[in-house]
Amino acid sequence: MAKPTQQPVWRRSTRCPNGTCLEVARVGSEYLVRDSKHPEVAPLHFSVEEWGVFVAGIKDGEFDLD
Repeated sequence: MAKPTQQPVWRRSTRCPNGTCLEVARVGSEYLVRDSKHPEVAPLHFSVEEWGVFVAGIKDGEFDLD
């Protein structure tokens, strides 16, 4: 029996005041990222491992612009 295709459930930060932010969804073993202003464009795909490294970098301040 074929598995049904899982539809992404898109989430955005509660700090996104006007809805023009990045959106993230997890589908199976991938994280998807898209621009909420252009949801028709194919999202970027990241593995669980890649996403984990990215989130760790954020928490460590690796992307701070200060």
